[in-house]
Amino acid sequence: MKTEFSLAQLADPDIAEADKILRACVHCGFCTATCPTYVLLGDELDSPRGRIYLIKEMLEKGKPPTPEVVKHIDRCLSCLACMTTCPSGVNYMHLVDQARVRIERDYSRPLTERALRAMLAFVLPRPGLFRVGMVLARLARPLAALLPTPKAAPVPGLLRRIKAMLALAPAGLPAAGPSGGSVFPAVGERRGRVALLQGCAQQVLAPRINQAAINVLTRHGVEVVLVRDEQCCGALTHHLGRDGDALARARANINVWKKEAEQGGLDAILVTTSGCGTVIKDYGFMLREDSDFAAGAAQISALAKDITEYLAAIPLHPSSQKGDVTVAYHAACSLQHGQKITQAPKELLSKSGFVVKDVPESHLCCGSAGTYNILQPDIASRLRDRKVANIASVKPDMIAAGNIGCMVQIAGGTSVPVVHTIELLDWATGGPKPGL
Repeated sequence: MKTEFSLAQLADPDIAEADKILRACVHCGFCTATCPTYVLLGDELDSPRGRIYLIKEMLEKGKPPTPEVVKHIDRCLSCLACMTTCPSGVNYMHLVDQARVRIERDYSRPLTERALRAMLAFVLPRPGLFRVGMVLARLARPLAALLPTPKAAPVPGLLRRIKAMLALAPAGLPAAGPSGGSVFPAVGERRGRVALLQGCAQQVLAPRINQAAINVLTRHGVEVVLVRDEQCCGALTHHLGRDGDALARARANINVWKKEAEQGGLDAILVTTSGCGTVIKDYGFMLREDSDFAAGAAQISALAKDITEYLAAIPLHPSSQKGDVTVAYHAACSLQHGQKITQAPKELLSKSGFVVKDVPESHLCCGSAGTYNILQPDIASRLRDRKVANIASVKPDMIAAGNIGCMVQIAGGTSVPVVHTIELLDWATGGPKPGL
């Protein structure tokens, strides 16, 4: 793709990166076949190729984003299926991230939308506040049925988004898991030492996931530490275009993880929420221009691994066969497209005795995508229903996924139990049956 940035514009490292990404695009359109919003809506501007044109024009002209540009960029799930499909290696992730930062900086959204986004950015990364928010949402949930149902609109209104947010609130919350600073020694001879990301929403909604990871790891000789003063990884605010917040969190985490690695040694930083893992693995790029943190960010990105990525290198010891349990494996977009991890989770489950079934249209997003199912609830609901129908076609006893957002989203449309892959691996290697 031909670009026309000025020399002054290209002096900006972000514009220089965008120029390189744009020039790699050859307009082939392969990305349209795997883009969820294009598959649903059939609008070229709701495809990666269409959005690339919009972003190119916005960046070249250096003018504030128009409402039309914002509408189509907001509809992007950042599922990154287009990057898996693209034969030219276009790094759409870094391009759309840059567009979101530009929109957040230069576009004035309606007051109600600004307030909602600010609330999500403030509450979700803070587990204490998020827990309070979930309790309040649970109390308000019965009132949602009394609210009028707004008609579908190109840009959902505040009422529609509030209803979507309340619908996602769980009926109850589990007790909090272990706190930062906890160390779980290996059982028997120690063969490794890892930090386990505590997460934000996950530690409130499902602390059982990290507990299952701790069980499996320590059972196989790996010491696990929950690093004190660890923060949200920054993924939530990063995808809202609030890069100042996201980068501050990244720097704080780099400091505490480097300190832990220097003092006690770390073989890896393990992540059980693939959306977080994708961003942590990108710290090196995000902080490439920061002279104080570039090297540390690259070091941390290299240490970050998905839990299944790490366990694939460890011989697990199943205590009993689960051949009577059929598992539909849902490939989270951030895992299969963002981190290119496709086989390890399924192979681990199969080797542990489960009957693993691939889901038709597994490349298409379930509609969760961080805060997407709140900010774009109509598209998200359609994607969820499509995903659930595809899952139902393989007649599973359980659904396994590697991302809490996907788990919550899919569970909202099916009665089939939805669990994390690591919970099944814990069960197969001597742990409890997943609490459903």
